[in-house]
Amino acid sequence: MESQPDRLEIVVQQLGETVLMTTEIIESLAERVDELSSQVQQHGYQLFALSDAVQTLSANQDDTLDRLSRLTETLQRIAASLSASLEGNPEQS
Repeated sequence: MESQPDRLEIVVQQLGETVLMTTEIIESLAERVDELSSQVQQHGYQLFALSDAVQTLSANQDDTLDRLSRLTETLQRIAASLSASLEGNPEQS
């Protein structure tokens, strides 16, 4: 039979081992959290860059649509002018 001090020594030893294992697990988890935090930060930067690129594309598209609209109006005026010229001078047909 084990004496009371021997049992206490075993319990204290098991507690110490448990504390050490828990500490190792916590350190490992802390490292994983740091890695995840870094990844989230990188994704944040990438999302910001993507958002900026989409905003630039949108502005360029608006500019392109404006230019296309002005070109269409100019072409319509040219077509109307040519049509009027041809209707006024049937010999050019």
